[in-house]
Amino acid sequence: MQVTGDPLFDATLDRLAPEGRVGLAVSGGPDSLALLLLAARARPNDIEVATVDHGLRPESAAEAAKVADICDRLGVPHFTLRAEVADGASRQARARDARYDVLALWMMARRLRWLATAHHADDQAETLLMRLARGSGLSGLSAIRERLPISPDLTIIRPLLDWSKAELRAVVEQAGIDPVDDPSNRDPAHDRTRFRSLLAAHDWIEPARLARSAAALAEAEEALDFALRPLEQERLWVTASGVSLHAFDLPAELQRRLLARAFRRLGPGRPRGPELDRALECLRRGGRCTLAGALLTGGEVWKLSPEPPRA
Repeated sequence: MQVTGDPLFDATLDRLAPEGRVGLAVSGGPDSLALLLLAARARPNDIEVATVDHGLRPESAAEAAKVADICDRLGVPHFTLRAEVADGASRQARARDARYDVLALWMMARRLRWLATAHHADDQAETLLMRLARGSGLSGLSAIRERLPISPDLTIIRPLLDWSKAELRAVVEQAGIDPVDDPSNRDPAHDRTRFRSLLAAHDWIEPARLARSAAALAEAEEALDFALRPLEQERLWVTASGVSLHAFDLPAELQRRLLARAFRRLGPGRPRGPELDRALECLRRGGRCTLAGALLTGGEVWKLSPEPPRA
């Protein structure tokens, strides 16, 4: 098995996961197999692999076994994890949630801090287009983050966001491996498949450029979060009746973020998107409204308190 390293990948992996062993989520498709091959060359003694078998297709067990065989040839520890997918709508979303649940448990059991996934520039472009079509704000348009903490001890990293799908497929072909083909990736019932087809049908829409735009938006998101820290300390405080904030004179986006932080301080209800915008409009007018179990009162100082019980 011929595996060629890549200095840029090595540097990215070292930046995202500077120390400790790294877990890899590998399904057997070309993207995750390329991640496995590159990481095995970069950190031959510091990676472990997990393949999640959702049991949704008859071939899934054999595909997990194929990944296990490749890992054995590379000298990399491999684990097959079973994930039960609950019934209901949006099977892809439910399968994703179940996958990350079992991967998090596996990481804790193996004492792994970093989980690397194979999201790449084409995935980034598809995600950006999907969220544009939904009318997402800045946080949504930041799309797939390079680093995503999911707990104090667990962080998801995406070291392939600068790679195209074609480049990853070439890595796998050079190694002489035949990747798994999941037909659900071509099912037009899924939103992502439709946007993937849109990108494929128009060569003037370059995924790499869209991915750069998403990265720039992610940097803007980080800058706003940084700017919000002193504002939160100065303008948001807990009171005997709830939470108050002094935000009426701030730009709209900082108002929105401070209000979201206020809901977080108040309790479990965390409205987003249009709901949060409606609440902002009410507060700016000096009015009163209820949202997510809270009573909101506008004015020079905005106040949030638990919604009183209804008679």
